Amino acid sequence: MSATATTPSAASRLARLVPMPAGAGLARMLVERNVTSFRHGWIALVTGFAEPVFYLFSIGVGIGALVQTVRTDSGAEVGYLQFVAPALLAASAMNGAVMDSTFNVFFKLRYAKLYDSVLATPMGPRDIAVGEISWSLIRGGMYSALFLLVAAFAGAVQSWWALLALPAAVFIGFAFAAVGMFATTFMRSWVDFDYITLAIQPMFLFSATFFPLSTYPAALQWVVQLTPLYHGVALERGLMLGEVDAGILWHVLYLVVLGALGVIGTARRLEKLLLS
Repeated sequence: MSATATTPSAASRLARLVPMPAGAGLARMLVERNVTSFRHGWIALVTGFAEPVFYLFSIGVGIGALVQTVRTDSGAEVGYLQFVAPALLAASAMNGAVMDSTFNVFFKLRYAKLYDSVLATPMGPRDIAVGEISWSLIRGGMYSALFLLVAAFAGAVQSWWALLALPAAVFIGFAFAAVGMFATTFMRSWVDFDYITLAIQPMFLFSATFFPLSTYPAALQWVVQLTPLYHGVALERGLMLGEVDAGILWHVLYLVVLGALGVIGTARRLEKLLLS
């Protein structure tokens, strides 16, 4: 037997590293398929993190030259670049997860009919849901890792707690990937993706991304705190600024619960769409 046949490919090794819940081992095969598919289309992955990087330098550095310091909700004063960078890291994780779990999944579901072929194998709707969401999570994690590296070089990292910023981005990606794929199962045409933009853009601008929560009117602060990106921003900001307390766990719990509900909902929707 040749060495090529016995040596696992890079795609196989990456797929085995993906954490999967018990009983979802077959989902790794779908992750491996996506890794192989994007191996020659890596430029599509790289461009996804560009928008937050542009914001980091245009707003974080440009406006930061005018706005010297910002008082966080905990009362600490930090530079504007250090304030906005964690929020853009959370946005980077969101962008990567949403882009893959919506546009790409819709094409596979409605046009390529990929999942109909997948169901001819031992894989089921739950494996499809976990596999695609895991791949979206990986994509969001790659965006976050690249952005965090840029932010570190820009001097936006203030604490050793920032070492946990990348794992935190995984929670953000998990929540958005799961909810994004769940929403995609209800879409009928490309026109429906306007609703995705309608949801993502206001969250990006108004989830305490560019200014503290305390600047909002009191009546609107609770609305902001309901959005998943706000919890991602607060989680990343706490870690990168070293403002770590028990409230961090609340943000993690929110993202994990939202992601779990998204996975369950997606699996049930796929079962209804593909098996009925």
